[in-house]
Amino acid sequence: AAGGNTITVAGASLALGGAVVTVTGASVLTSSGAATTALGLVNASIDLLGTQLATWGAGAKRLDVHKTFVSKLQDALTNGIGSIVDADLAKESAKLQALQTKQQLGIQALSIANSSSQSALSLFR
Repeated sequence: AAGGNTITVAGASLALGGAVVTVTGASVLTSSGAATTALGLVNASIDLLGTQLATWGAGAKRLDVHKTFVSKLQDALTNGIGSIVDADLAKESAKLQALQTKQQLGIQALSIANSSSQSALSLFR
């Protein structure tokens, strides 16, 4: 985003034996103690996954809110620019009509002036 504002959604590895999923693929359940340990790892992994999903959900929500804001801002700018262009076109159209009217009046004035001088010259013939 412009101005140094950023939205950061950090990624996380969901690999077995990682920071989030603490259960490894090599877990062997040969005793009740190993099963209890594995169950603890599974429960911890479930909790960590829930936390990670909540973090990603919050990041997704921030991105969605920002996307909505940018979309509304873009619509407002488009409408604003459209209004400015429309207003300028109306103003320029009025100027054009005024200039065309002045041009027509100038042509008529020249025509009258030329015909008057021709009439005056005809008196001397």
